[in-house]
Amino acid sequence: MSAVRKGPPGRGPGEKPKNVKSSMLELLRYLKPWYKPIAAALLFSIIGIALTLIAPDKLAQLTNDISDGLAAGIDMGLIVKSIITILVIYIGSSLVTCASSYIMITVMQKLAWSMRTSISKKINRLPLKFFDKVTVGDVLSRITNDVDTISSALNSSITTLVQAVVQFVGVTVIMFATSGRLALTAIGASIIGFVLMFVIILRSRKYFVQQQQNLGEMNGHIEEMYSGHDIVRVYGATGQAKKEFDRINTNLYTSAWKSQFFGGLMMPLMGFVGNFGYVAVCVVGAALTMSGSIRFGTVIAFISYVKLFTNPLSQISQAVNSLMSAGAAGERVFGFLGEEEMSDDSGCTRTIDHVRGKVDFEDVRFGYEEDKPVINDFSASIEPGRKVAIVGYTGAGKTTMVNLLMRFYDVWSGQIKIDGVPISELKRSEVHSMFGMVLQDTWLFEGTYRENIAYGKQGVTDEQIQAACKLVGMDHYISTLPDGYDTQLNDRSSLSAGQRQLLTIARAMVENAPMIILDEATSSVDTRTEALVQKAMDRLTRGRTSFVIAHRLSTIRDADLILVMDKGDVVESGTHEQLLEAGGLYKELYTSQFEG
Repeated sequence: MSAVRKGPPGRGPGEKPKNVKSSMLELLRYLKPWYKPIAAALLFSIIGIALTLIAPDKLAQLTNDISDGLAAGIDMGLIVKSIITILVIYIGSSLVTCASSYIMITVMQKLAWSMRTSISKKINRLPLKFFDKVTVGDVLSRITNDVDTISSALNSSITTLVQAVVQFVGVTVIMFATSGRLALTAIGASIIGFVLMFVIILRSRKYFVQQQQNLGEMNGHIEEMYSGHDIVRVYGATGQAKKEFDRINTNLYTSAWKSQFFGGLMMPLMGFVGNFGYVAVCVVGAALTMSGSIRFGTVIAFISYVKLFTNPLSQISQAVNSLMSAGAAGERVFGFLGEEEMSDDSGCTRTIDHVRGKVDFEDVRFGYEEDKPVINDFSASIEPGRKVAIVGYTGAGKTTMVNLLMRFYDVWSGQIKIDGVPISELKRSEVHSMFGMVLQDTWLFEGTYRENIAYGKQGVTDEQIQAACKLVGMDHYISTLPDGYDTQLNDRSSLSAGQRQLLTIARAMVENAPMIILDEATSSVDTRTEALVQKAMDRLTRGRTSFVIAHRLSTIRDADLILVMDKGDVVESGTHEQLLEAGGLYKELYTSQFEG
């Protein structure tokens, strides 16, 4: 077996972005497949900025031509030619800028698609222990909010930042080439803007990170409260839920307000700097014009240059804010993509052509947390076709045994064999295909009854679906629906918990796997339905190795073997009659249900 896999290509094994800076570097590596179109977009942006920088000089030339013509006569041909030139420059600048925006929008949507795909694939490679510590809402927030934040922020900031830097440098060079004194005047008026901008950026960075974290916590809380809304109301915990919501909402409000407030300071600040620059250039320019040092057209050009000089400062500040948002979101996304994955089973080449169903547990030891074992040196041998019941107090390790058998978790030591082959040498997908499974928690998705029953099974006929539903007593109910088996199931469907359980049992029957796992499969049905389901289960498990986890011991009296677990060990084993005669833990469990 190969070592534990971690993260996508481009990052060291298990390495996660530790802060906004490292997540930005990770984003740059992630953008590598689109470097060429991004470079083309940036080139178009630079061309657009270059054309924009040429325009004020042409405007100054037009002003001087008109000024000279007032005394000697205006050359209309020259004036019209200058106007057309200026129009062509501005139209050309608009066209290449539009081309740049089109390319960047396309690239960023592909980036978002790629990230969502990576997250979707990552979810299927994560061990169950990850989902034991992370809420569903937080994972959903990373797929939706964080990915959208990265896409929109990068789309608006990359070209803007490059354009702003090129424009800033270009305008500075042109201003000094035109008039050094006016250039110093404009730059001096803008220095205060630079200082304040960097102070704000340094101050606001932490709030962008907090905002994304609080947003994920909010989504997690809402998802939990909505999915368990009936429980919240029944137990009178609406006040407690609201109090927790108010706490998270207040934190989100505070971080969002601070990040947006500091970000919102940029535009008015740079507007003030720009207006201050206008005034300074006008005053100094008027004095220089009166002294004959420069011409009036130069002052007109510099008024345009001041706008072109201060705009990049505002754009840079906004782009930096967007990049900080993208970095904060990227830290969460790449942190998720860098989570430890299940061990790679691509090297598992063993297969079982015909599964008989013999299962052996040999000195199995396992725990969910280090140094806290749940299963201690568990050993058992189950012959093919036998019905094995696993009973015990809550927390005894019953469900853990099933999780290990399905390879949802890997054992610490010892091994589990199916037909003599260790499951560690089989691919997980092959192990899963050997079992049909009915859990206590039912899961139905939005689709037809037919699609839900035939879920994951190819080539299922209508006769097979109907036969399974007849066995569990759901055929008559489904047949009375307006569209029968093609009726849509969704959250608004008025199905009882028992009916939902019956549908999942029918799904297991259609799967027709060599072995069956029933984890409290009849816990949600009434006594009459339970008898019907038990008969169907007897048919389903006949000739197949089956594992039944049950607290209702009346359902497992006919089991071929009953394993009684306590604190991770099998303390008793035998048939129902044998265990009652032994007078141990099983009898204690049994009599507690039927004798008081």
